[in-house]
Amino acid sequence: MGGIVRILAVRTFLFACLCFVLCSCSSDRHYDFNGRVVSKVPETHTLVVEHENIPGFMAAMTMPYPVAANVDLSGVEAGDRISARVVVNKEGDYELTRVAVTDSSQRQKEAKETRQLFPGEEIPDVELVNQDGKKIRLSDFRGKTVLLTFIYTRCPMPTFCPRLSSLFAAVEKELAEDPREYARTQLISVSIDPKFDTPSVLRKYGLAYLGGDEKKLGHWSFTVPTPENLKKLAQAFALIYEEQDNQIAHSMSTVLIGPEGKLIKEWNVSDWSAKDAVAAMRQVENAKN
Repeated sequence: MGGIVRILAVRTFLFACLCFVLCSCSSDRHYDFNGRVVSKVPETHTLVVEHENIPGFMAAMTMPYPVAANVDLSGVEAGDRISARVVVNKEGDYELTRVAVTDSSQRQKEAKETRQLFPGEEIPDVELVNQDGKKIRLSDFRGKTVLLTFIYTRCPMPTFCPRLSSLFAAVEKELAEDPREYARTQLISVSIDPKFDTPSVLRKYGLAYLGGDEKKLGHWSFTVPTPENLKKLAQAFALIYEEQDNQIAHSMSTVLIGPEGKLIKEWNVSDWSAKDAVAAMRQVENAKN
């Protein structure tokens, strides 16, 4: 009888250890930190925070953080010092919780906020320079359904620009399977780094995602605006970007533009799939026909 009890005890212990390991591997990670709010985007519930080193997660830098839906940001403004907890799930996605203002004495009188365009509003017709050094305008693509996003080629964050460009590469591949869809659509990547991202740099970057196929650069354009035009686009699409220590902290914005040059849909994170984007583009095309 004692032997059976010991065996059951050992099994119970091993099961408990297994459960502990499984729970530990699948649980979210939490990191507490302090920082300064650079800007706030109420529409996307996002804070751009200049923060100290977060051991085990992120070196000291300025970057955008999505905030958990149940966190009230009405009392948080640009210039505030805050304490917060960043929660990272097993997929690597993260968001802020437990946001608390610790010092509001440096609060800016006019918080830096931006207003997004609403669906149905016309996008600004700014001039861009593409990977061939050619000047183009967004109005050049009237009549096509356009998917546009913002990147910069030096971006070191795998869940930001590289992820967006990989998603665009998947959209490009799927649209290319139907010549009619391919002819009626356009992809545009806009650099937020005018100082570094010259046409030749953008061309090299683009070809890396296009498998070296130069013909596809006509369908997926890699472009850079002037600093002034970048500000216009950023305001229209609630994009935040700030240069610091040779890097650019930025939020994410991918927009779907209809054939008439009006905003159809916007994604402010990278949790969409290529199929999501292609389905949305097809819906626009079907509505047009």
